[in-house]
Amino acid sequence: MVLEVALIDVTPGREAEFAEAYREAVPELRGTEGCRSVRMTQGVETPSRFVLLVEWDSVEAHEQNFRATDRYGRWRGLIGPFFAGPPRVEHFVDVPAS
Repeated sequence: MVLEVALIDVTPGREAEFAEAYREAVPELRGTEGCRSVRMTQGVETPSRFVLLVEWDSVEAHEQNFRATDRYGRWRGLIGPFFAGPPRVEHFVDVPAS
């Protein structure tokens, strides 16, 4: 399992519109093969900053099953207009505790 972390800065004042667009767009992600879970969080100190957390079976599941498909185009078309700049996206794996 890998965790996709996307730091998204939204144009200030458009947070509510972005949240509504996310609610409309999230089925595109959730319906993708290899997507295990999706969660969006909003900053407390910086309300125009959002963090998207997506658990994928693998980086390949993210890139091939989502980013390389029409699903990604529809997703980006709905939420992209609210971006203040390009999101920063990285993948992470768990560090074993023992």
